[in-house]
Amino acid sequence: MTPPPPGGPLLLGPLLTQLRLARGWSQRRTAAELCAAAGVPTLSRHEVSRWERQVRVPGDFWLRWLAVVLAAPLDLLAGAATSARRLAPPPTGPTGAARSRAALFALAQRWRADPRAELLVAAPGRLAGPDVPGDEPAPAPPSSSGDTSRPPEGAYADGLAGLRRLDDLSGGVDLAPLGTDRLRRVVRALPRSGPAGRRRLLPLLAESAQLAGWLAADAGDPTAALDAYRLGLRAAAAAGAPDLAGHVLGSASHLLAGAGDPEGALLLARTAYAGSRRWAGPGLRALLLHRVALAAALAGRPEAAGQALRAADRVTTAATSGREPSWLYWLDEPELTAMTGRTLVALGRPRRAEALLGGAARERGRPRRAAVYGGWLARAYLQLGEVELACETAGAALVDAVRAGSPRALAQLGEVRRGLAAHRRAPAVRRHMTLVTTIRPYLPRPPSSGRGRDRRG
Repeated sequence: MTPPPPGGPLLLGPLLTQLRLARGWSQRRTAAELCAAAGVPTLSRHEVSRWERQVRVPGDFWLRWLAVVLAAPLDLLAGAATSARRLAPPPTGPTGAARSRAALFALAQRWRADPRAELLVAAPGRLAGPDVPGDEPAPAPPSSSGDTSRPPEGAYADGLAGLRRLDDLSGGVDLAPLGTDRLRRVVRALPRSGPAGRRRLLPLLAESAQLAGWLAADAGDPTAALDAYRLGLRAAAAAGAPDLAGHVLGSASHLLAGAGDPEGALLLARTAYAGSRRWAGPGLRALLLHRVALAAALAGRPEAAGQALRAADRVTTAATSGREPSWLYWLDEPELTAMTGRTLVALGRPRRAEALLGGAARERGRPRRAAVYGGWLARAYLQLGEVELACETAGAALVDAVRAGSPRALAQLGEVRRGLAAHRRAPAVRRHMTLVTTIRPYLPRPPSSGRGRDRRG
């Protein structure tokens, strides 16, 4: 039996899948065996599927019969069920996002068991769900040169690189539709590419899904982001790129950390690091260690956060040497420094964080980065009791968030406003709230799409 990832619990969904496959059973056969053993004829393969995807967690009755039918220790199943329940999202969360989150957790543990495993089991034309039909012709890839002899995946790669660069300047509200469209183009091209073309397209599919997920998260659409990350993980595994798969899971961890789910973020970050570290360069290792550190700090685990920060610091010098994949071009020394400062604020250590965050918070030309880290710097000033500096910094970050068009960049500023409530009579706070009221019509807003469906397998 596959052990759990280091530092992370074994979840029930992946465990049931492993035990079932070890016996050579389908989900239908497992349901039939459970019905026969328990004398309850109403359990279907769909319920077994929900358990394995962790959309639901079986209760004590079915856990006992699962132990009997699968010949597994009841304590092992009960412990895995407890871990799955502990990591479940709040019941008030969006149903679609909760399902996508559970499915990503289950897939991540399958990947961690074998990071080189073939996970892209869906038919290529159905990878991105019903809104990306597989029988439509693949659209012509973007090209400005008119060179028809060039392999189409080269044009897809150029377009992807351009969209990544745009992400430095604009936010998810503007760019998320472009990311989704680019992902659909690669998905539709895959089934018509042939074996050699498929090998070249799979990494591009993984990168496109990671970027589409990142842009959707920045636009405030967690369901679409988690679905895209799940597709990205499948594609990276199928491409034999564990480092890219780790980056996908690290991006998903970052989403959950910002969405108030630090335990889920910590599990994904640890899984990403454990599964990819053998293949990752120093930059990716440093990035994933920072994902672990932030999630641990937000989860109230200061020792784990400190250990991850120290480990990240040991590889940071090599991380900025320029030998990283193209999809990590943005990871530079100021970014890593600011990540350390952000975690120190989460740990309640603002004095050192102030110096580390200042450069990124005041950077010109990258408004979202300035807005995100400006929000964390404002929180540091609040922790230090510097209310006027907190208001000044939060005001500059608010303007940068408008320039960037990034709902995600506003998240930390919401925390700042809640902290300023205790000083509402201070003149600086009144001026800041006037600015908030004035600028509110221009603030970027998440899409009101009413999501709640699984879209990408």
